[in-house]
Amino acid sequence: MDKRVRDVRKRIERRKRETSRISRPFDLIDEERYGQPIVTYDRYVTDEKPPFFRKELVLVKTFFAACLVLIAAIAFKNPSETLQPIRSLVKQTMTQEFQFAAISKWYEQQFGEPLAILPTEKGKKSSNSPTYAIPATGRVLEKFTENGQGIMVETDNNASVEAMSEGIVIFTGTKEKIGKTVIIQHADGSESWYGNLGTITVKLYDFVEKGKEVGKAANETNGAKGVFYFAIKQGDRFIDPIQVVPFE
Repeated sequence: MDKRVRDVRKRIERRKRETSRISRPFDLIDEERYGQPIVTYDRYVTDEKPPFFRKELVLVKTFFAACLVLIAAIAFKNPSETLQPIRSLVKQTMTQEFQFAAISKWYEQQFGEPLAILPTEKGKKSSNSPTYAIPATGRVLEKFTENGQGIMVETDNNASVEAMSEGIVIFTGTKEKIGKTVIIQHADGSESWYGNLGTITVKLYDFVEKGKEVGKAANETNGAKGVFYFAIKQGDRFIDPIQVVPFE
């Protein structure tokens, strides 16, 4: 009787050991075999990811931004002459145009592609030619010497007005005396102005290539011809467009 009990117990123990070996992971079996612990790394369990931004840094930046706004407000509220340099600096910063085209050109030279926020047509390269496109062929009706800013050009009825060079559209809208206007900023910081347009075919911050249509010339009263305004601005002054783009 005792012998049968011992045999049953042995069979139960053997089954337990076999079941335990099957259910255990292989690394534990190797640990038993070689007597050394095996360090494993679960690729599905990762440490806590760092935050997208540090809260302390954001708070510091917000504090300094608030201080700058407060200083500017005090400078403009207080007429003291000692604060005049601060007022001048703020005015210059707020009125100076951001050089979209220059930044885009630098980025393209460094990384081979234009900025994503300044898209251009895929598969096309920027032109390196120093020549400029004529916005639209025609006859100069009003010369630069008559107004000191730009010229008025008579062209065909409903003629397309094209960009003289590639750049970024920094203004689309209506300006006093020249009506519907498109202003393009070029990589060298200069601007080309296209006014007296009947329609505008580009949007603000569009990247336009040389020769791309920016609008249609407004028709004359009799409808026989179209007339548009064209100007080139370098820095704070306008130059005679005829020196850059020969219309006649």
